[in-house]
Parts: sequence; C-alpha cells; structure tokens
Amino acid sequence: MKVLVTGGAGFIGSHVVDRLVAEDCHVAIVDNLSTGLMEHVNGKAVFYRCDIGDGERLERIFASERPDYLIHHAAQISVQNSLSDPLKDARVNIMGTLNLLNCCRDFGVKKMIYASSAAVYGNPEYLPVDENHSLNPLSPYGISKHTPEHYIKMYADSYGLNYTVLRYANAYGPRQDAQGEGGVVSVFIDHLLRDDPIVIYGDGEQTRDFVYAEDLAEANLAALGAGDYGIFNISTSVPTSVKGLLEAINEVGGSYARPLYGPARPGDIRDSYLSNQKARLELGWQPKFSLYQGLELTLKYYMRMCMEKEMEGAESEVF
Repeated sequence: MKVLVTGGAGFIGSHVVDRLVAEDCHVAIVDNLSTGLMEHVNGKAVFYRCDIGDGERLERIFASERPDYLIHHAAQISVQNSLSDPLKDARVNIMGTLNLLNCCRDFGVKKMIYASSAAVYGNPEYLPVDENHSLNPLSPYGISKHTPEHYIKMYADSYGLNYTVLRYANAYGPRQDAQGEGGVVSVFIDHLLRDDPIVIYGDGEQTRDFVYAEDLAEANLAALGAGDYGIFNISTSVPTSVKGLLEAINEVGGSYARPLYGPARPGDIRDSYLSNQKARLELGWQPKFSLYQGLELTLKYYMRMCMEKEMEGAESEVF
C-alpha cells in the first residue's frame, strides 16, 4: 500500500506516518517545514520538502509516487493567524487542498482522508456535538477547514474519489509545539518545566475534549479501510475543564503548579466536546488512551526533550 501524507513532519501527521510505517506501508511525506521538523520525519519514509500551494511540484511528486491513498494534514492551524491574515489562511487550507484534489483526480488516488476540525461547528447548540450539528465556524480558520469538505464531496460526486473526513477534537501529545494554536496541554507542560507562570483565561471551568495523538493516528489507519464517503468526529466524548486539566497534569507530574487567572478571551467557546459514537460504529475506532495515560506519556516526552537540550547546552559550553 502506497500512502502520501501531507504535513507528515508535523505534530499529528508524524504520528500517522509512524503508524503507517509500522504497518509496512510505503509512505511519502510532503511538508514545507514551516511548522514541521525534520527530527519528526520517520527515516523509512520518502520525504519531499514542498508547499501544497505549489501545484506543479505536487503533480511531479504524485507522478513519481503514484500513491493509492492521500492523508491530508498540512494546514495553517492558527486561529489568531487566520484572523490577522485570512488570505494566507485561505491560500493554504483551501487552495492547497484543491491542488491536492486535482492530483488525486489526475493520478488515480483511491481515497483521500482529510483532517478537519471541531472549529467547523462554532458555538455548540447542544452537547455532545455530533456530526449532524449545524456548522457555524467563528474564525477564518474554521471556515477554511470546512470549505474543503464541500470540495471533497464535489470531487467524489464528479470524479469518483472516495474520501473520509475526520473532525478532530483538541489534540495533544508528544511533538506538539508549545507555541502552537490549541496546544493548551503542551503550553501548560512547557511552562511547568520552565517554572514559568501558568495562566488560565476566565474561571477555568470552560471544558474541552482532549484526544491523544496516537489515538488520532489510529483513526487515520481505520479510515483507510472504512468510513467511505463519511464524516466522523474523532474525540473522547469526555469534557475536561481547563482547571481540571492542570490538576491532572499536577497529579501525573507530582507538581504543585497554581495558575494565574486572566480575563476571559473574547470569542472563546465556553463548553465543547464531541460525540464519537459514529466513529465507533462505522470506523470501528475508539480512543485507547485516557487523559491520565496520555498526559503521563506526554510529560515524559517533554521532560526528555528538556534533558537533551540541557545536555546539548552543557556540551556546547565545554567546547
């Protein structure tokens, strides 16, 4: 099986690549390294440094690789950046996806798996949010993640392209950038390890649905053989408050960090968690990692990264 993964040097995409390689798939990665890192690239995968906005280069890559499947994770993921530069957000997330859809059509890709987002729903009208919930994205990012879903369906109807859309809840785990959008777990852990203040905006009772990166990777593998022409929430279906998240990190890490509280940020959704019932029934997928299990693995990863950086710093001082 030949699979091309866009964003395969990034946070979630690199975990997907690792699972595909473990299943003995031939994997090619397309990533422009704007946020991804070469250290995350699996050594058994073929790597192309390429922007998905470069349609001509993508055509050459598809002609060379002839993938059976496309798993599309490359994206502009910052809500704040989408607000400050909606044109760039649209170029990457909408136009970039269209370039990939054209390649799928022209080179006979069997199926496209598209990483979408809970941001397409906007403020929940009911909880948990299921796939029938109305779509009312609150930011250019939410719009630019939703719009490709329409194009994907159109390419399916017009050209026979099979697809599965996965709408992710709040992802966390190893390799997440602490400076990245939506990475509250990595931000809290990063500040904890640096002994920096941890700020919670609002009263901390706002809830989110935190799903571990390896569970997301498993959902992508499940979608290779199931969920044809479907849209699925990939989530835990468990709400966790931001305050409760910090308490869990403290418990897992044996720490006693106490937060500073700042004013609630305008536009922040108060409560959000997604139903994963459809994914359980039709993809045969369910999350394997509890929040505490995922946090333990994530904390160990960041502690190891800190130790390695300290060792590198000590070696540079010696030499």
